Amino acid sequence: MSLRFARWTGCACALLILAGCGGTVRMEPPVPEGAAVAACKHLGERLPQKLDGADRVESTPASPYVAVWGEAQIALRCGVPRPVTMAATDQVPEIDGVAWFPDPTRPTLFTAIGREAYVEVTISQEHTPQNVLIDLAAPIKAALP
Repeated sequence: MSLRFARWTGCACALLILAGCGGTVRMEPPVPEGAAVAACKHLGERLPQKLDGADRVESTPASPYVAVWGEAQIALRCGVPRPVTMAATDQVPEIDGVAWFPDPTRPTLFTAIGREAYVEVTISQEHTPQNVLIDLAAPIKAALP
């Protein structure tokens, strides 16, 4: 397995562990490259302070590529690698103009694809994925051509 996959897996596990903790949420930021750097920073400026009823909270280390709501009930990382489980022939649903790859091995993980950068969103069972993805569609479309 690649180092990126190992980092991604570690981040996903940390998110699940921290889902019930209070205070600042520890979240490993991605390392976008090329045009994705500016696009992800632009996305970070457009994200809502409240998402599906959850308030945005701080994450550590601070990063313009990470946003967290409700003590890690919802987490977004912009500039992640292409999903390793996504095949070129996969059909993906489009929600409000954004194509989302639902990870078949992790039903709480969705990745916006077909944009300047991949945007990974993890949604806990306390929230309705469609509501979250609809609310994220406008900022994603505006920031990531």
